[in-house]
Amino acid sequence: MPLDWDKLRVFHAVAEAGSFTHAGETLALSQSAVSRQIQALEEALSVPLFHRHARGLILTEAGETLNRTVREVFAKLAMTEALLTEGRERPAGRLKITTTTGFGGSWLAPRLHRFLEAYPEINVSVVLDDADLDLAMREADVAIRMHAPRQPDLIQRHLATFGWKVVGSPDYLKRMGMPQRPEDLDAHRLIVWGDYRPPVEEINWLAEIGRKMGQGRRGSVEVNSLNGMLRAVQSGLGIAAMPDYMGPELDGLVAVLPELKAPKINAYFVYPEEMRASKRVSVFRDFLVTELTQAQG
Repeated sequence: MPLDWDKLRVFHAVAEAGSFTHAGETLALSQSAVSRQIQALEEALSVPLFHRHARGLILTEAGETLNRTVREVFAKLAMTEALLTEGRERPAGRLKITTTTGFGGSWLAPRLHRFLEAYPEINVSVVLDDADLDLAMREADVAIRMHAPRQPDLIQRHLATFGWKVVGSPDYLKRMGMPQRPEDLDAHRLIVWGDYRPPVEEINWLAEIGRKMGQGRRGSVEVNSLNGMLRAVQSGLGIAAMPDYMGPELDGLVAVLPELKAPKINAYFVYPEEMRASKRVSVFRDFLVTELTQAQG
């Protein structure tokens, strides 16, 4: 018998949520209604799809196989729906953008109003995540990444190259002294990236500079948030390297060792092949290029 689309939709929601209750909240169905749909699907397929235990649900091997296919099908349907409903004359519809928490909060968010003023029929959803979302599986439509894409099936465009600024608060540098050379950083408190850092090459380069290979400094404080690092520096906690795209947010801080040779951050605009013809993607790409050219000009 053919598979029921409604039951597959419920199955996918349960597989992603890990419980009947959470899936029901997403689908606006009762827990019992969700449970009945799953039971009916299992009976139709004559295989169990979930292991049920006190802490939730775990997909069986058959459930994993079915969910991989269902996830791909629904992702393709969502992409097709978006392309079909896009306005013929003006870009319209939903555009889901993902980028790092630092770039998204410091650079992108303050500029989005200009994009929406130019294209009011586009509804923007921004997902800030320091991990790479899967664009092929439609976790987002487009991404701005601080590294070259690793998936060969994604279209990429190099957007910009950013540098770093090593900064400290006036109060901290008055108390602890201004470093005159990289080796002087040994006597200072460094604020560095901790676990769950963005995939940016040499992101903790400040801990290595002026030291022998493999003998980097330990940070006095590890933070997994660019905004958290900024607030720590502003409070007088220590010195940190901050991306220069933060611009005015670094006002009031003092540049430390400005002559240091720091690595570069390369930003890329990335999207799947299926979105190549999307007007929403093309106008957002052009918007980014214009804004970055003006900012760096």
